[in-house]
Amino acid sequence: MAYTLTALPDATLPFDEIIDVRAPAEFAEDHVPGATNLPVLSDAERAKVGTIYVRQDRFLARKVGAALVARNAAAHIEGPLAEKDGGWRPLVYCWRGGQRSGSFASILAQIGWRVEVVEGGYRSYRRLVSALLYDAALPHRIVLIDGGTGTGKTQLLHRLAADGAQVLDLEGLARHRGSNFGGWEEGQPAQKMFESYLAREIAALDPTRPVFVEAESNAIGRIKLPPSLWKAMRAAPVIRLEVPLSARARFLLTTYPDLTADAELLARRIETLRPYHCSDRIAAWHELARHGRHIALAERLIAEHYDPRYRRPSRETREELGVVALDTLSEAALARASERVRELSG
Repeated sequence: MAYTLTALPDATLPFDEIIDVRAPAEFAEDHVPGATNLPVLSDAERAKVGTIYVRQDRFLARKVGAALVARNAAAHIEGPLAEKDGGWRPLVYCWRGGQRSGSFASILAQIGWRVEVVEGGYRSYRRLVSALLYDAALPHRIVLIDGGTGTGKTQLLHRLAADGAQVLDLEGLARHRGSNFGGWEEGQPAQKMFESYLAREIAALDPTRPVFVEAESNAIGRIKLPPSLWKAMRAAPVIRLEVPLSARARFLLTTYPDLTADAELLARRIETLRPYHCSDRIAAWHELARHGRHIALAERLIAEHYDPRYRRPSRETREELGVVALDTLSEAALARASERVRELSG
């Protein structure tokens, strides 16, 4: 009934579904990507049982917990599991493969489903993620796509992926567009959840082929890049994009339509740059925004804020495989750039 994870879970696992029975808050912080959350204790119930266990009586805590688990298991069986047929085969886990997953699995097994429990629970899964991202050197050949703000690096990565190249879209995984103006409406995942998504992507990559990654700092919003990936990126060669300032400015307006549509949001984002610039410059940017001169504002932000920050010394020490110049960032231009990038990377 116990199943040992020897590698990160993927489509080759002999199970129809992975079920995480931990409380919703635990699941939100991190879980096996693709797992279904069927909590046998809610957040409040888990806190209640824990309090009884610590402050009152361990036996009473187990008795109260068992009643709650049985009640919640019944709700799951009558609800999301109601249509599962006799051949359904789930893999279940909790925090450490103990009472919560064991109790739920026992009930499912009594029904007749071929259920197994992850030995060691979530903690055994997390050790696999940590081994990949913190302990071992990545065997992959990373190639960085570099360039100033508005040069279409993310869009080029998407085009490379569509053309069959291997890509790690770190901004997509972190749900952040990588600048002061780059937050996504739904917010970023927790650090551990980001690492789970990242580990799944890396585990699926072919080490014999190059992997294209946008050149980033070691933080994307509040997400930190784990050591193994960051070390590989620091040693990676670069392909640099060059795009005229006017084309970059127009491209930024299409990339951040929420800012031009919301004057208050744009003003708040400009204010986030105040620690880096004098009051006169901030005031000039606000003036352009108030008058709707968004292209001129984008050009000044690129020239006065982003490009000076981009030209920091650490970027100049990387091995450069070549420069790809684009007059525009049209689909046709990105298609040509994709071809050239693949040629330069060998």
